[in-house]
Amino acid sequence: MRKQHYIGRAKPLIIAVALMVGLSGCSSMTTRNKNTAIGAGVGAVAGAVLTGGSGIGTVGGAAIGGIIGNQVGKH
Repeated sequence: MRKQHYIGRAKPLIIAVALMVGLSGCSSMTTRNKNTAIGAGVGAVAGAVLTGGSGIGTVGGAAIGGIIGNQVGKH
């Protein structure tokens, strides 16, 4: 029972590491695309942390983070 609780709390860290590894291969992306992807990643982690690992919270956080990341630096 205790091991399962630890894995549940480690999900945001696992997601963050996976996103960072995935984003390292995105050198041909524009700055705006990178900002969108980074915003989505950060939003997903924040959503997961704030909602206790809820799938809806993670997806919602990713969507909001992606929108914010996309709008950063928009002229």
